[in-house]
Formats: sequence, C-alpha cells, structure tokens
Amino acid sequence: MQVASMHFKERAHVKLHDALLQSNLKKMQGKFVAKRRASLIELDDVEGTRDAAKEIRDRALENLDVWLELFERNATARGATVLFAETPADINALVLEIAARHRVRKIIKSKSMVSEESSLDHAIEAAGLQVVETDLGEYILQLNDYEPPSHIIGPALHKSKEEVADIFARRHGTPRRTEINELCLEARQMLRQHYLTADMGISGGNFFVAESGSVVLVTNEGNATLTTTLPKVHVAISGLEKIVPTLEDVATLMRLLPRSATGQSISNYVDILTGPKGEGEFHGAEHMYFIIVDSGRTAVLASEVREALRCIRCGACMNHCPVYQNIGGHSYGWVYPGPIGSILTPMYVGLEKAADLPSASTLCNQCGVVCPVRIPLPDLQRKLREKTFEQHLRPWSERAGLRVWAWFAQRPVLYAVASKVGVRVLRWWGGKGGLIHSLPFGGGWTDERDMPAPTGRTFRELYRGHAQSPAPSERPRRAA
Repeated sequence: MQVASMHFKERAHVKLHDALLQSNLKKMQGKFVAKRRASLIELDDVEGTRDAAKEIRDRALENLDVWLELFERNATARGATVLFAETPADINALVLEIAARHRVRKIIKSKSMVSEESSLDHAIEAAGLQVVETDLGEYILQLNDYEPPSHIIGPALHKSKEEVADIFARRHGTPRRTEINELCLEARQMLRQHYLTADMGISGGNFFVAESGSVVLVTNEGNATLTTTLPKVHVAISGLEKIVPTLEDVATLMRLLPRSATGQSISNYVDILTGPKGEGEFHGAEHMYFIIVDSGRTAVLASEVREALRCIRCGACMNHCPVYQNIGGHSYGWVYPGPIGSILTPMYVGLEKAADLPSASTLCNQCGVVCPVRIPLPDLQRKLREKTFEQHLRPWSERAGLRVWAWFAQRPVLYAVASKVGVRVLRWWGGKGGLIHSLPFGGGWTDERDMPAPTGRTFRELYRGHAQSPAPSERPRRAA
C-alpha cells in the first residue's frame, strides 16, 4: 500500500468535513464498545486473563528466535514449507515464485493485513494472474478499485449499505439491492465459483503455533475455511511477532480476541491448520507454505516501543479512540490505523514519513485501558513524540514554543510571574462569555472549537486558596 501518512493532517481535515463518512462513522460508534463490555462480563477473571495474555505475548517476544526455530522445525516435519520475507518486496516475490512452481492462474485470498503492507494483490495482477478477495469487506473494497481498508477487523466499516449496493450493481451488473441479507447472498453467489476454480488460497494468520507448526485463523464468514482447504496450494502469511508458544496459549488468547474485537464469546469459525492434506484425508491443501515476515518488526523488537508487538489485532483501541471515531482509518495513510497504527506505522515506514501520527491522540488512555494484552499505547506514543522532537521533525514554531516554555519552567520565579500575567490576559481575552474564539498561535484549537477562558488565577493561586480553606468537617455549622 502506498504510504500517505505524511499527509495525515490534510487527510484528517478532509474526512472531518466528509458528511457521508461522518454519518457512517456515527452509526458505528459505540456498537463494538457495548458488545465488548457485555461479553467480558462472561469471564470469571477479566483482569487475570489479561495478565495471562500479556505474559504469553511477552514470553513469545523475549525468546522469539527460539520459538521461530521450533515453529519451522515442527511445521516442516508436518509437510509444510517455511519461508522468511525480510521486506515487503520479498513477500510478493515468494508468492509469485510459489504460484509459478504450481502453475497457478487464479488465487483467492482471505483477509491478510500483512499482504496490504506489500500491495500483494497489485503484484499478483501485474504478473498476469487473477486474485479475488473473499472477506466480504475486502471484496467490497476490491470491487471499488482496491480502496484501502479503514479498520483492522471491518475493512469496509466506513461504507454504508447504500454505497455497497451501488458498487455491487455497477460491478456485478445485477439489479440494485439494498437489504443487507440480499447483498450478502449476492456476494456469496459471486464468490462461490471462485472457491471452486482457484488454484491457490492465501490467508493471513492470527497465530502461528510453535509447538505444533500450525496456523490459527479466526473469522466470522467461513471464507478462510474455503480459501485454505479447497485450492491445491495454501500460503499463510503473517508477521514474525504472531508466533505463540503453545495451543494452550492460543486458548487463553482466544478468550480475549473475539470479545475485544466484535464482542463475541467466540468467532463463528476458528481454523487450526497443520500441514498439507494427508493420505486418506478428504479435504485440505496438497501443498502448504508459511511466509514469516520481518519488514521492520525486528527493529521494533529492539526499540523502546517493543511492547506494540504484543498486539493481537483486535481493533479495540480503534473502537474506543475518539480521534479514530471522528476521522476514520483512511486519514492515517497506511495499513494500520488508530492508536496502534500511530506507533506501528512510524516504526515500519519511517518516523519521517509519519511524524504526525504519534500526536494523533488525546492521550485519554481509552486505548490502553481496553487493550487485551495491556499495551501502554499512550506511553509509546509519548516516546515517539520525543523522537520526532529530537530529530527536528516537528514544525519550527512548535519546537521554538516548547523551548521558550522550557526556559521559563527552569526559572520558577519568572514562570510564576509569566503565568499570572498570562491567565489574566486570557481571562480578558475571553470577554463576558468566558470563551476564547480565536487565539494567536493556537489556531489548531480555536479554528474548530471555542476554548474556555481561565478564571484569571493560576493553578498555584487556586491550590493555595484550597489548602487554606477549612475542611468540610471543620467548617462552623449554622444554627438550626
């Protein structure tokens, strides 16, 4: 996928004024949030389960080389081929090499975020092969000229059913249908022929299990099951951080993944695939390949933000993020949107190409509170903000303003005097209504909202007055 994260501010401004998008986003707000809350109540010990999930992910990352070697050994012993891709270009090259080896002409794909990193579909088509997305959301976006996904779990959540109806009518040449059930049945009918005639199936991988050499796929539509078992070749692609030591660990993570993602106790389909079809088995691929992707992940592992690699791609941080809820996923300009994207994108494509993303946050910590594996997302965003400042990637005016503030902050007497003057000027600026409608050097705030004017007293003055006032129990009581 083309990197456009350097245009975050401009894209976010456009999306805020896109009336149709805003309407679609409002329809989705709160739905996943309420379902997640209700489903977590079913667990006996939510916080204990989260602690266990965090420990599992940390254990995998701390000994990643060991688990990768064990996975390769066990997967190979069961007849699969394990390949490693260092860059996005390597992903495409390996897939096309496998396709050529097995004389593949048509490829069907289940949802794979990693393949979005390498624009795999475009590479397949450029090689003269046909590729068909089978996840309903990804299929809709493919029909709409390969529009990028806007959410990790629901790629087409930004689309209304009316928009989908227009896309289907235009691309399928069928009567326009607007009922959701009818649209789903139409997609099923169109995809069925591709399942039966494809030579290769490509999937992602929610987890790669080291002890068994298996891939675990979690879906709601059943498309992954058909994609990985009907064609003669199955290729599973995922990042190296998706390694999980044992199937028992997967069971623990599965108590949180669907609940955090869609508010379900369990997804409709959970596939655990181990090796190609064996002798006498009725279904399954004849050839199975794993492509384990680095593409910047080992650099993240060695960095200050390595905790981001614990992510299990549930999307809960996006569902709760006030920034994402108002601008959608496309504003972030690359594969991973929302709070987790504000960390992963700068690390994968370069901080200089995504300098605004770590600041795309209110630091309200909603994302950190709901993360099932306890990634401290606001803390990681702060670390990247520090790096953008150190590398002079922030505007000169911002850097100059912070240096002026730091100079005063190191001189308490001057800081106190400047604060007294500042709050009194701002109080006057707010006028009778007590609202500041326009603020020099603060247009980023006041262009879109009014800022409440301060009371005219500094925090120190307010605190001093509070400390000197008697406690409620010490105040004299009025006579009856």
